[in-house]
Amino acid sequence: MKKVLELLGFVAVAQGAAGLLHEFTDWHVGFVQQLAFLDGREVYASAALVVLGLALFVAAESRASG
Repeated sequence: MKKVLELLGFVAVAQGAAGLLHEFTDWHVGFVQQLAFLDGREVYASAALVVLGLALFVAAESRASG
């Protein structure tokens, strides 16, 4: 379970960072900008993904390594 949480945390942080990179540098990376219902809210969604990813890392560390 710990490895799954770490993997999900990494994916969330990577997609959040890619979304922020897209918004501030106009590079076409990430998944957040492809979701139509997030139009105009991509920065908030990307920041939320980064925070979610960090929370998943914390949850993974609190799990027993077994």
